[in-house]
Amino acid sequence: MFDTILIANRGEIACRVMETAQAMGVRCVAVYSDADRAAKHVAMADLAVHIGGSAPAESYLRGDVIIQAALDTGAQAIHPGYGFLSENPDFVEAVEAAGLVFIGPSAKAIRAMGLKDAAKALMVKAGVPVVPGYHGADQDNALLAAEAGKIGYPVLIKAVAGGGGKGMRLVEAAVGFQAALDSARSEAKTAFGNADVLVEKFVTKPRHIEVQVFGDGKNAVHLFERDCSLQRRHQKVIEEAPAPGMTAEMREAMGQAAVTAAEAIGYAGAGTIEFIVDGSDGLRPDGFFFMEMNTRLQVEHPVTEAITGVDLVEWQLRVAAGEDLPMRQDELGIQGHAFDARLYAEDVPKGFLPATGTLTHLTFQQGCRADSGVRAGDTISPFYDPMIAKIIVHGPTRDIALSKLRAALKQCEVGGTVTNLAFLGALAGHDGFGAGDVDTGLIGREIDTLTVAPDVQPRHAALAGMAALGLLDPAEDAGFTLWQPLLRQVGLTWGGEDHLLKVQVMSSRKQIWHVDGTEITALRVRGGWQVGGQTAAAVAIHGGQVTVFDGYGLVFEVIDPLARAAGGHGDGNLVEAPMPGLVRSVDAVVGQAVAKGDRLAVLEAMKMEHSLLAARDGVVAEVLAVAGDQVEAGAALVRLEAAAEEGAA
Repeated sequence: MFDTILIANRGEIACRVMETAQAMGVRCVAVYSDADRAAKHVAMADLAVHIGGSAPAESYLRGDVIIQAALDTGAQAIHPGYGFLSENPDFVEAVEAAGLVFIGPSAKAIRAMGLKDAAKALMVKAGVPVVPGYHGADQDNALLAAEAGKIGYPVLIKAVAGGGGKGMRLVEAAVGFQAALDSARSEAKTAFGNADVLVEKFVTKPRHIEVQVFGDGKNAVHLFERDCSLQRRHQKVIEEAPAPGMTAEMREAMGQAAVTAAEAIGYAGAGTIEFIVDGSDGLRPDGFFFMEMNTRLQVEHPVTEAITGVDLVEWQLRVAAGEDLPMRQDELGIQGHAFDARLYAEDVPKGFLPATGTLTHLTFQQGCRADSGVRAGDTISPFYDPMIAKIIVHGPTRDIALSKLRAALKQCEVGGTVTNLAFLGALAGHDGFGAGDVDTGLIGREIDTLTVAPDVQPRHAALAGMAALGLLDPAEDAGFTLWQPLLRQVGLTWGGEDHLLKVQVMSSRKQIWHVDGTEITALRVRGGWQVGGQTAAAVAIHGGQVTVFDGYGLVFEVIDPLARAAGGHGDGNLVEAPMPGLVRSVDAVVGQAVAKGDRLAVLEAMKMEHSLLAARDGVVAEVLAVAGDQVEAGAALVRLEAAAEEGAA
């Protein structure tokens, strides 16, 4: 076994690898960027090396610097985690040329599966079923359109070097094909440096089921399947293992196909064979098709670990150190059911827009597994994926595991940034999901019911007011004049509206609040407060923001009268950057007439491209940014004026 390894990654996966490696007595070296100087993975490591600037291209994608850091610190091997350089065959070869071990598959295996078109050709040769589509090298627009017509709409355009939903577009009819093709190519070029695409038939009730494989270069086994059908924008949200409705016959067929695929390329290490499954008539052995292979450890690997009892990172280290597979296929089995929910800093009502912010408060349910690369006090950076944690639960049955997931989500507390926690809670409570009736279109169909605004009750607002005025722990004489209780007030904003709350502090143990015409009594009892007759939830306050941890976190903004008196800003005609990022392109031209919904610019942030659209009809008055600008959140990019103003005297 290795004495020292370097983890060429950051965040949650770097922490996850260190937990197992250090438990095995292996010394761990972390690498970090400017933005990650105080990150959790740096604190966990036995030794940490600074490798460059905050942007991935200046740090985590600098293979030569990472390899030198490994050599300088005495590491014998490099674990790539996932993302960044994990599936870069040139990096693998450079690692090996430096006399180090790459904890993962060979460069040859990565190249064989790295491009979706070549991988599918290889799978056809190996007898693995594939989705009908065009995977050729000829990328002529007219040819691709013609092939889409032959396949039959709807079709999916997918980047051949893609992953994570980037460079992927669903096209419902021929009229939208060219625009979707241009958009997919642009995003693929940005994300992967390769604009080539393939075109495939879109399965109308698709389920995304993947099989975990593991090889030692000679033999391979599968560790059963995961259902990853709950997706938004082609990115996974909640995963589970095993797949609901799976039959023994289909599990055997899928598992054998996955092992065949792995052994066809002499695979070593952890990998995932992803299948698209036709769920329109139940799960059938002839109803699954190879999509792609991920030649690395997957984000959702914990659910497989939960049902098999296998530590996949330990297996990675042991096989990379030259050992054979730790277990045979007949020694592997399924115990119970597991779920994995991905908690992100993102604004769900705004189209799952990635968010930034400082985590002023972060706690998870005691006893549940929460894989996280951040702590309270850490900042969600615009440079990297905004995942906060993976919340993993396991139970003897699917129903029990799902009940545990719902409880774990309700008891998760995050303050300082918007999150998708309420969305995850709604999804976990969805009747269709509860019954196992899932497909990749469920979130899209049910988005309105899954994103209902939180129910803020007067007692919640009163509790937020108590925090804002410092009345959660008042002194014995707090709020009193000589003769009577003092009436105080505080302004709070929630649901996009301002509210004025008033309170009479009767004593250190009793307060009477008035919230939008409703009287709420707060009483201090043994163990805490009762507000409106119910035990008060936990509260976190930071600056002008109060979070009440009920209903997955209710956020209130404290109104600062002095700031309001200073006046607002802007005239409603500015198109602003919703987050820090790189201006990828500017479509607006001064004097151009635009309609509501027209694209004015494209902002690249958190590894995704975001189109900025005109909020109303008008004329472009000013263009305030150019392609290549790095802008902060709120930066003005384009200013519009009413069309009637054009040509006015």
